[in-house]
Amino acid sequence: MTRNSRTSKLSGAEVYGVAMTTSAQSWQDPETVGRMLDDLETWAVVGLSGDPSRTAYSIASLLQERGKRIVPIHPVFADPHAHPVLGEQGYAALADVPFPVDVVDVFRRSDAAGEFADQAVTIGAKGVWFQLGVVDEDAFARTRAAGVAMVMDTCPAIEWRRRGR
Repeated sequence: MTRNSRTSKLSGAEVYGVAMTTSAQSWQDPETVGRMLDDLETWAVVGLSGDPSRTAYSIASLLQERGKRIVPIHPVFADPHAHPVLGEQGYAALADVPFPVDVVDVFRRSDAAGEFADQAVTIGAKGVWFQLGVVDEDAFARTRAAGVAMVMDTCPAIEWRRRGR
């Protein structure tokens, strides 16, 4: 395993055994990270089911604390009796959200994440964020080629801390 040149810790891709052929730095461009964290307000959180023991829940809560509107995305919300999560109505799919989404934040395995990047492009999102350990270089290339900003293999909590915020 190699060390990520931006930190003294191993990158999430290395921890999870994902081969890296593209520079992790390009996945975590500071300008792109900053624009998403500072300027984009509505974050669809793919994988947010309402289970407080899951990382998606704690990060969605942090996003709210930082002034972001969160939109839970999980198949559980196909049930019309599903309860809101963190005070927000959830949706079974990104295409079901009836208002604009700025960022699609993906808490799924790497082999399942790419379809959500494609859906983000389809719904007109301005950014895609793959969480720590989630890497799909093909999805990154497709998303960037479509003109949509993308970050992979990091977490908003880590990036806010790195930026001293």
